[in-house]
Amino acid sequence: MNVKLAYGTKGLDISLPDDADVTVLEPRYLPGLPDPEQAVQDALRQPVAGPALTECISPDASIGIVFSDITRPVPNRILIPAILHELEHIPAERITLYNATGTHRPNTRDELIDMLGEDIVATYRIIQNDCNDNASYTSIGTARTGNEILLHRGLLEEDAIILTGFIEPHIFAGFSGGGKALTPGMAHLDTVMRNHNAANMDHPRAIWGITRGNPIWEEINETVELTQPAFLLNVALNKDKQITGVFAGEVQAAHEVGCAFVKQTAMAAVDEPFDIVITSNSGYPLDLNLYQSVKGMSAAAQIVKPGGEIIIAADCWDGVPDHGPFSDILKAAETPADLLATLRAPGYQKQDSWQAHILALVREKANVHVYSENLSDDQIREALLIPSHDIRASVDTLLASANHPLRICVLPEGPQTIPYIA
Repeated sequence: MNVKLAYGTKGLDISLPDDADVTVLEPRYLPGLPDPEQAVQDALRQPVAGPALTECISPDASIGIVFSDITRPVPNRILIPAILHELEHIPAERITLYNATGTHRPNTRDELIDMLGEDIVATYRIIQNDCNDNASYTSIGTARTGNEILLHRGLLEEDAIILTGFIEPHIFAGFSGGGKALTPGMAHLDTVMRNHNAANMDHPRAIWGITRGNPIWEEINETVELTQPAFLLNVALNKDKQITGVFAGEVQAAHEVGCAFVKQTAMAAVDEPFDIVITSNSGYPLDLNLYQSVKGMSAAAQIVKPGGEIIIAADCWDGVPDHGPFSDILKAAETPADLLATLRAPGYQKQDSWQAHILALVREKANVHVYSENLSDDQIREALLIPSHDIRASVDTLLASANHPLRICVLPEGPQTIPYIA
């Protein structure tokens, strides 16, 4: 049988033995809204919770609009112009766009133009979050966990904050969207690291699709309570990155409605675990590097047997990446157990440790084979993973070496489908 995996911008066709026991799990497909621009405008004027956008914003207010960076497939070219159109009575000099990079690298001007359009980049001031610039942050208080919440000072000085983004199941925060635009989006590195600490990563409710009782999500939600953003605009997307739902209005209520919508389409139950799970990281731009592709591995790990095999196809045009500590953390460990021991050591705190933690948990459960045209074998092995130059060949080798029939599951869209054992 033939299956197409989401991989880079073009996808990857793979073949599997016709006589193999193969299950393919995809999100329940919803077609894109027939007129997404109109749907977004309607949502801004008639939100699912609270008053319309224009009723939330004083005409003489300074406004900060938070948008997602290049690592997220948010349709910013639809969302941001729609908001600006509703606020066209407010001078451009009183509106600032904040790029919620979190702990990621800043985006280039060309990337900003690709995300927002040249006119917007030329007209509006854009500030990118730099989580290491201590002078740019101020404390808004302390969460119940004791974590001091440090957010970008410029954003907090705005009279009104508007959050944007898209909702999908999240690897450890339950769902994306909502308050994640603030933490980690506009937060200081120390705040992010405390939120993403080892104890939280090990928590059984810090997983895909769970919000209440998830310590990471609860703390993000406290950030919303402390900052009181004026408005939220989130969307749901199908595998073609088309808008399938729009959720706008009061932040917490609108996000909750959006999460319920996404859960119905993006999570799938199976009866028992599989010997082999083949996955992706949802293609461009989500599979830009190995760091992001841990999400696809984690999705597969939800339904692989202990000691089983995960095969992931990820383009990784941005490398591991090499410009951050993630690669160094992985290189320093010889085994997943070594890596977890380091990450769980009292007082250990390092950027990107949370993604290394998830990778180590996945590797403790299963072997992970990586197909990527942009990573070397050495890069893959240094990440405690196994190179795969041909997915069909890897599958054939695993089937031939087994002494019993193996069950295979394929997640063509990777973490756009979050499976779980019923």
